[in-house]
Amino acid sequence: MSTYFRILSYARPFGWAGPLYGLFTVLYVVFGVLNLAMLIPVLDIILNDTERIAEPEAQWSISYLAQYSKYYLALQVETKGQSGAIIVVIIALMASVLLSNTFRYLSALILARFRVNLIRNLRTEFYEKMLELDLGYFTNKNRGDILSRGTVDLQQIESTVVNSLKVLIQNPLMMIGLFVALISISLELTLYSLVILPVAGGLISYLARRLKKRARKSQETVGRINSELDETLSGMRVIKAFVAENHMIKKFYKEVLRYRRHVFRLALRQNLASPMSEVLGIATACVIIYIGSNMIFEGQLEAQVFIGFLLIFSQLLNPAKALAGAFSNVQRGLVSAERVFEITDSEYEIKGGHLSKVDLEESLDFQQVSFAYEDRLVVKDISFSIQKGSVVALVGPSGDGKSTIADLIPRFYDPNAGQIILDGHALADYQIAALRGIIGVVTQESILFNDTVRENITFGQQAREEDVIAVAKTANAHEFIMKLEDGYDTVIGDRGSKLSGGQKQRLSIARALLANPPILILDEATSALDSESEQLVQEAIYNLMKNRTTLVIAHRLSTIQHADEILVLKDGEIL
Repeated sequence: MSTYFRILSYARPFGWAGPLYGLFTVLYVVFGVLNLAMLIPVLDIILNDTERIAEPEAQWSISYLAQYSKYYLALQVETKGQSGAIIVVIIALMASVLLSNTFRYLSALILARFRVNLIRNLRTEFYEKMLELDLGYFTNKNRGDILSRGTVDLQQIESTVVNSLKVLIQNPLMMIGLFVALISISLELTLYSLVILPVAGGLISYLARRLKKRARKSQETVGRINSELDETLSGMRVIKAFVAENHMIKKFYKEVLRYRRHVFRLALRQNLASPMSEVLGIATACVIIYIGSNMIFEGQLEAQVFIGFLLIFSQLLNPAKALAGAFSNVQRGLVSAERVFEITDSEYEIKGGHLSKVDLEESLDFQQVSFAYEDRLVVKDISFSIQKGSVVALVGPSGDGKSTIADLIPRFYDPNAGQIILDGHALADYQIAALRGIIGVVTQESILFNDTVRENITFGQQAREEDVIAVAKTANAHEFIMKLEDGYDTVIGDRGSKLSGGQKQRLSIARALLANPPILILDEATSALDSESEQLVQEAIYNLMKNRTTLVIAHRLSTIQHADEILVLKDGEIL
């Protein structure tokens, strides 16, 4: 239940909504039960069983209300006749129904506000946490599974746990109200109806435990299906080039079959709770009918009172059945919540320090730095220094640690051994946002977003139009931008799919130019450019690197010809 209450905590701040919801729900239950109880006076009038009794002494009790109702009804029959008395009861019944449904509607509005606040807060926290986690976390995780947790699991929480609030709060209160009414009519019959409840509760509890285990397996399978879809969309060109459609279909079909098996087994148990509770409820009703009939035959109970008892008891079946169904459905939501909380509860491996002022004044020094991805050592005890304003190039075969070295500077990862010193302080002493704020990165893979050209260049920065155009011109991007259908307001598609590789890279360079960082990291920044574009961009980058500290990773000689120092790497070591 701790998981369930933790989910509900995301609806904060509650304010007056909580007490108001409780009040409206109680009033809805009171008038709902009263609607049923008022059927007994109608039967009294129809059966002509309205003998005049003395007015009862006023007190706060259900028996007083019952006695006063009988007294008032007899008075109405005596003064207005049976037809007039029926009209009085019908008016009272309609007023009660109107009030009951009014409070039901008001409580539903408050619950809707709870629901939208809860899901908004939970989605936001999940997204914020995902952005805050270290890159290393995502290296070891399945991207499709993370997407599944952020979409399917959150949707499952909303459709099961959150939507069950009405059932789990209102239905127990309604059942309590109905039991109070039943007890006031006949304590003996009510006790017989309670005999079967522990049996039903035990069976439903057993089913719930089984459901939770099966629900986790089905949600994990959804994550694998999403992973297959993500890989298919990302690798569509390769799949078609290698005519691997059948291979991918077989892999996907295997996961779909696994999901079908888990979901069907889940349905076998999940769909059992509601009919089981209904069967047990009907069985109890049959027992009550038998006992109640004998009580009428023996003169212990009036027929119209027994009929009223049965009508009220019949209303117990629906909330009991809904409660059993909701209890089983919630198990899937709790599993989804646990999967979401696994991410929101994840600890940061890379924590910032206390220094907020960061600016490279002297040098950036690697001191016997080593780094491994799990058990694979990719950087081995390297030491070198990058002086302020200098250009240092890293060259060597692919997979020999060049990009990893670049990733250690903005602390995308931390070294396993050794340390990196910036102006006499370890990088870990600086606040992460402040450190990354002085570093500009242009990677081999152009990372663009499904937004306008302007938004991709500014990317969260406030910039004047003339500044955006100026950096675009410097990156040799302005000319092709103006040829797009809406110029700088053109939406470039998912990952910049409407642009060529060279165009995407020039936008990435323009973005780095606008940020104007003191430290620049160029990771194969010109690899996607043709010869003509490369020449123009190289000139722009050369001008950008003046009076700036730059780390360049490249294979092409043209990219590193202006470097002050070239480090040759092999197998993670500087040769």
